[in-house]
Amino acid sequence: MDDKDLLDLYREEGKGNYAFNLIVGKYSERLYWHIRKMVASHDDANDLLQNTFVKAWKALPDFREESKLFTWLYRIATNEVLTFLKRKQVRSFLSLTDYSKKLENVLESDTYFNGDAAQTALHKAILKLPEKQRIVFNMRYFEELKYEEISEILGTSVGALKASYHHAAQKIQDSLQELL
Repeated sequence: MDDKDLLDLYREEGKGNYAFNLIVGKYSERLYWHIRKMVASHDDANDLLQNTFVKAWKALPDFREESKLFTWLYRIATNEVLTFLKRKQVRSFLSLTDYSKKLENVLESDTYFNGDAAQTALHKAILKLPEKQRIVFNMRYFEELKYEEISEILGTSVGALKASYHHAAQKIQDSLQELL
């Protein structure tokens, strides 16, 4: 079912729960990996995914379809991640650099991560990026979203996104070259 069909079904009398379960089924995996790339931890990603869908469930009756359902869900997930990361960073009294190192340690000790040395190096380099660049890089590189979609999700101009992606890619390249 496409998003319009899902939303129409959601609005039918007595079909809201069923339609929402279909929405969760359709977007869970994509949202999980979007979140996971930002927080590194499987458990944190699961918690944030659940929070995302709880917020979506509460807000869905007011969804005006001015954006795609997928875009709207990504925006909720991204905001949940940013709030979580800020809270963790503040709670730990860590600088961005120190917090990135903490995320790297989480990645290394995560039993659910089974990447080879190259994948581990790439993910460590990504975790060193500032939050905004990390989000833009993940959405563009891994999720292959168009700049226009990312712009809608993040509320940022396409030009600014292209610049963020370029800077992120350059930093990752530099970081990977240091390892060689």
